[in-house]
Amino acid sequence: MTKQSAAVRRRRAVAAAGAVSAGLLVLSACDKPTPFSTISVGSSSVSEEATCGGEDSVLDTSKLTACLKDEDIKSIDVDSEVDTVRFGVDPDVAKKRWTVLMNGQPLTGENTKTYLTIPGSVFFNAQYGAQGNSTLVTIKAGDGKKDSQAVTGLWSFRLKKTDN
Repeated sequence: MTKQSAAVRRRRAVAAAGAVSAGLLVLSACDKPTPFSTISVGSSSVSEEATCGGEDSVLDTSKLTACLKDEDIKSIDVDSEVDTVRFGVDPDVAKKRWTVLMNGQPLTGENTKTYLTIPGSVFFNAQYGAQGNSTLVTIKAGDGKKDSQAVTGLWSFRLKKTDN
């Protein structure tokens, strides 16, 4: 091996080590993403990071109210006569208890499972507070304490009625 090829190899090794170090530095500056929640209807599904919170700290009332009014949320179509709406949450969310809200009001009790199903008809039934052909559904994460009012995250979705 010549001195010139050894020098080229050293430069390549130093360049590779520098690239790895720069990549690690960039990754260390990134925030940890919040857990995802998913709603599925038939073969369609939408997933979302937390609309608000999701990082384990308790949200104050004004922040919660603003989040529930957010209009920039994903939607999914529901045929209320035949579809079942399936909710899925990250295991970290399930451990801390979660509830499904419909138009800001509790629809279910606290849950510690990662999966829940609700008939699509519920989301467009006036008995449950539904109005019109669109319903705001929110997954509310708690702080892990039974029956606690503390909220650590919200994931909101819009269900759109598409009955044939």
